[in-house]
This record gives sequence, C-alpha cells and structure tokens, in this order.
Amino acid sequence: MYVNHRQNNWSEWLAMAEFAFNNKVHTATKMSPFKVNYGREPRMGFDIRKKGKNEKAEEFAREMKERHKEARAALVRSQKEMKRQTDRSRKEAEEYRVGDKVLISTKDFSVELMKRATKKLTEKFIGPYCYDLKLKVFKQ
Repeated sequence: MYVNHRQNNWSEWLAMAEFAFNNKVHTATKMSPFKVNYGREPRMGFDIRKKGKNEKAEEFAREMKERHKEARAALVRSQKEMKRQTDRSRKEAEEYRVGDKVLISTKDFSVELMKRATKKLTEKFIGPYCYDLKLKVFKQ
C-alpha cells in the first residue's frame, strides 16, 4: 500500500513499512515489538505541532497524513466489499427445537476417536442425535 502504481519507489517506503510492522501489537506477546524492546510505544501521529524550519519534514508529515487517510479509506472499502461478498452466499441459520434429530459431521473428528483404520473410509456424518436438556448432551 506504500508504493506507487508502477511499484518503483518501494525502497523509499521500506522504513515506514518496518515501522508499521514494529508498531503493531502481536498476538503472541500482546505487545508491539517497540514495547518489548524499549519499554514504551513510539509517539504516533504526524500532526505538525509548530512551524518548523525543515520543509522536508513538514512535507513528509503532510504526505504521511494523506497516505494514512488513503489507507483508512481503502480498508473501509475493502471491509464493505468483503461483507457484501460474504452476505451474498450467507443464509439464515436453522433453528432447532428440543426433540429435533440432527446428523453430526465427522470432519473434525480424529481417526482414533472414530475407531477407524483410515479417515478416507470414515462416515461423513453420524447420527441421528437428539439433544437431551437434562443431561445437556446429544443422545442417539
């Protein structure tokens, strides 16, 4: 998302991409690499606090602010498109009542659990089962 259409300026934005990666909270540590390495998060934002003498820095801050707006808009568009595509094939969930019989998929069952020699020859569904409210389990 940082490069131009011809993808010939990626080296100019490599440091920014690295910064973005290092500033993201990782699921394993629940902290960003900045927090892990330095004990604090970096100051974020590209708002110009006061008029500086370095025009390049101000230009960079303006450009980053614009890129941030563009990226956010692209993410919102992408999110809306993904939702639209998903909703096209989504159907309402079936509602089950006490006493209804159901088949249970064996897709996620292990071969050992099914007591079969190979998964290939295992039944695709088992049942029918009926939910027992007292025991809170499915019974055949």
